[in-house]
Formats: sequence, structure tokens, C-alpha cells
Amino acid sequence: MKNEFLHELEQRGLIYQSTDMAALNAAMNAGSVVGYLGVDPTADSFHVGHLVPVMIMRMFQKYGNKPIMLVGGATGRIGDPSDRNSDRPMLDDAQIAANSAGLRKCYEQFIKFGDGPTDSIMVDNYDWQKKYSHIEFLREFGTSFTVPKMLAMESVKKRLDSGEMSFLEFNYMPLQAVDFLHLFDNNKCILQLCGADQWGNSVAGVSLIRRKRGKEAHVLSCPLILDANGMKIGKSMGNAVWVRGDRTSPYDYYQYFRNVMDADVEKFLKIFTELPLDDIARLAKLKDVEINEAKKILAFEATKIAHGDAAARAAADAASALFGGGGGEGAVPTAQLTINNEQLTVVDFIVMAGLVPSKSEARRAIEQGGLIVDGKKITDIATTITAKSGDSVMLQKGKKTFLKVVVK
Repeated sequence: MKNEFLHELEQRGLIYQSTDMAALNAAMNAGSVVGYLGVDPTADSFHVGHLVPVMIMRMFQKYGNKPIMLVGGATGRIGDPSDRNSDRPMLDDAQIAANSAGLRKCYEQFIKFGDGPTDSIMVDNYDWQKKYSHIEFLREFGTSFTVPKMLAMESVKKRLDSGEMSFLEFNYMPLQAVDFLHLFDNNKCILQLCGADQWGNSVAGVSLIRRKRGKEAHVLSCPLILDANGMKIGKSMGNAVWVRGDRTSPYDYYQYFRNVMDADVEKFLKIFTELPLDDIARLAKLKDVEINEAKKILAFEATKIAHGDAAARAAADAASALFGGGGGEGAVPTAQLTINNEQLTVVDFIVMAGLVPSKSEARRAIEQGGLIVDGKKITDIATTITAKSGDSVMLQKGKKTFLKVVVK
């Protein structure tokens, strides 16, 4: 009998590869399983494009299993060659600590942490990797990895073809394999979840466990999710759609899903919501104008998981106010600005408010006819704004980006 968790993953299109699906199915049918997902702390948040394996771990926990979220304090100091054509920048200790703390906050939006049998824990691979000297690491694990097998891995081959792979990066695979071995020994972890681009690094851990312990472990990978145009998801007009509310507001998060292409609605409902598959199948049949109702449901359900029911409802109300002629604007992103009754150019105003990051981008938005202030399109970069304490100004860039500015 197919394990319920694996069956749902399969039905949602979230399984790409497995080291041994029959053996993993048997292990999961035998009882609760411990599995881990690793990420390097290259940023203090992840965006929607990184969310697929996190949603799988959320489901993994829902079915009574224990997730371990590993942050790569050690591997993050090296850089993973997978799906890259250049070196990652080196991070210092302070950056790694800050990014790790930010990632923990992100995970807490989706996964329950605590001391219970299925509650998640977060671990840092630097805690055990730092104990090895270079010579000790080579003596303990060096003979467990063969150069031909490492060179055959797709992630390594891509970097070698570019002629840019360093010896530093070449050490990444053994380090990740040792992480799996450590969690196998100390946390009874038998499953690693990864993205398709991490397959080679992950199966190296299975081989290491088999060689060192004579036991079997498993890897389950999820596919790289692309939109209907073949582009990686999670970015809009070059800007990442972050899952942290202080990086991307719940309203903007809602709007990202509200405005996906028609062809992506069914796929995104399966990945980013927990709606029953029968309901998703019904919504997927909607066409033309009716598909907008499915998009509203997608946006609400995805935002509810990431930010909570109240934030999702507020975002939906704001969207209704701005696009549907009803509701309230309370969930529109808000910025406070102190200008002491000064007269500012519209360029300075929208930069200070945070609608755009630079004056050049502000001028570009105006020249392209994409800036609206309190319902009026701005066509002259010399336009000025005068506002006193207590006033509010509604800014709009393009069709989908809104910011309410409250003057202090």
C-alpha cells in the first residue's frame, strides 16, 4: 500500500526522484520517520521559488513525521556548485548568524517547532563540522568518495565545463554527505529531502551511510518548478517575492499569486495550498473570466499558510478595494514618512517612502507612465508633493504595486 504522504506528494506532482521508492514506502508505513532539509544561509529569508521543499516538509510533519531543518553554517562558508555558474561570495560569521536567525523565522511560518515527537528542530552543521581538522576529515572520510563518481555528478560537470570550479567547491559534496551521516547517527534520520539540483550531493550521503554503517537511508527529490513561460518561480519583474512579511508584505504576497498566469493555477494550487485535490480539480476546470475566482482562492490559501488567516483576509479586502470597488485598504503596504511639511519632488518622495530603491528607477517609472499618486498619473519628474503631518498619500507603480504613505 502506498504511504499516504508519498501518495499525496505524487498526486501533487512533487516527486522527481527517489533512491528506492519501495523501500522508502515500507519504512514510512512502518512508523514515524525523521527526515531533513538543508539550506545554506546565503540570505535571511527565502522566496516563493525556494518554498516547494518547505511545503513538502510541512506536509511531511502533518502526516506524523519529524522534520529537521538544517542550516549550513559550515557549507555556507564554502558555496554549493549546484545550479550555479559562478562562485558564491564568502560570508562572515556575523552574516551567517543573522541569516540563520532569519531563516528560522521563515520556517516558523510553515512548520511547528518544539519538543514534541513530531515537532521540528533546527540544527547547524557547523556545530559538528568545525570539530574536524583537514587531516582528520580526510582520514575519516576521504576513502569513501571516488573522484570519477564526483566528476560524474551533473552539478560538478556543469561547473567544470565552465572552467570555473574551485577546489573549495569540490569539497561541498563530502561535507553534505557527512551531514546526513551525522543526523543518521544522532537523530535517527533516514531521509533527506532535496531539490532536483541537489540530487548528486544528497545521494552521496546515502552511499556514505551504507559504507560506514551498513544501513540504508533514502533521498527524495522534488522537481524544479517553472511557470508556464519556463521561468523559475518566485520572482516578479526581477524582484524576489519573499516569504517574510517584513521583506514582502502579505498584500504583495497575495498579489503575486492573484496575478499568476492562467496555465499555472492548477499547478500552484497543488504546491502552495492544502486544498483537497478534488477541490483543485474542480477549480482547474474554470476558464476565461471564471479563472479569476480560482486565482483569488489560490492567493488567499497561499497567503493564509504563510502569514495567517487574518493577514490573508486583510490582503483580499485590500485587493477588493483597489480593484473591485469595495472593502477597505487596510492591508495595503504602509510606510511612515517624516517630511516636516516640506515640499519634495515626486522623485525624492517615492524614494524616501521606499516605493522604488533609487532616483533613477523613480525617473524611469515616471517617464514610462507607470507612476500614479492619489489616482493621478505623474508625467513630469519635476512634479512636487507637499504634505503635512497626518496626511496620507497613495502611491501606485504599474498595475500591481501599491504603497500608502502616512506623513508624520
